[in-house]
Amino acid sequence: MYRRVIVPARVNIIGEHTDYANGLALPFAVNKKLELVIKPRKLDFSGDDTIVALWKAAGGYPADLTITSEIPIGKGMSSSAALCIAIVVGVEPNQDKMVICQKAQQLEHDILGTPCGLLDQIAIVYAKENHATKINFANLSVEHIPLPKSWIFKLVDSGIHRQLSEVNYQADITHLKSHVDEENKRVMEAINSDAANLGRLLNDSHESLSKLGVSLPEIDALVKEIQTTDGVLGARMMGGGFGGMVIALVANEDILPNSSLVISSGSFTFEELG
Repeated sequence: MYRRVIVPARVNIIGEHTDYANGLALPFAVNKKLELVIKPRKLDFSGDDTIVALWKAAGGYPADLTITSEIPIGKGMSSSAALCIAIVVGVEPNQDKMVICQKAQQLEHDILGTPCGLLDQIAIVYAKENHATKINFANLSVEHIPLPKSWIFKLVDSGIHRQLSEVNYQADITHLKSHVDEENKRVMEAINSDAANLGRLLNDSHESLSKLGVSLPEIDALVKEIQTTDGVLGARMMGGGFGGMVIALVANEDILPNSSLVISSGSFTFEELG
């Protein structure tokens, strides 16, 4: 018998740099997947050094560990969180969802050196297809919000790669409180917004993230270019910052034809195979 865990990526509509400040966020899982195959062995471990280190730290038994992934690395789509969730679930699938999230977060802290909050883990583990997940980090509560058909998202790759272990999450403390307060209001307003108003909120979110100091001039220029493209209702940088993807809300699927259409996904799957 061997095990297979398949974990989706995630995007975050709005609510960025709020998870470590007891704020709100509105992410959803998407159909880019990471797969971990675990084949037990009598002694020792085989696989990528980082994967083996994560597996051992999670209490894993001797195994051959194989990862394949469609999730781009360093693009703000939670490749590291997906990997750590796969490891935690692969070791012990029958755990409380929040425990899985917290264990995966701890692996990121301890082994990958990423000072992350819980946004990515909760977004993935609690995902429901065709729904966003409103997360309140003050009490770790979640609420599923149906995704309106008019909310059509594209991802634009900035071409700038960053490692979250090198990112200063609290880049400008003086602006952080006001950013979190305003971003929380944007999350609440987004839930009942039509596409046009949501687009405005995305634009406002990016402006605040830029003031927070987690953007770059090249990212700001790209976001402005996207925001002013016909048929784009709003856009902002996504993820920890300093590179990665820009999420754009578009009027229809033909807008930004060279960019990836975002398709919703459910949560992870776990299988025992013969």
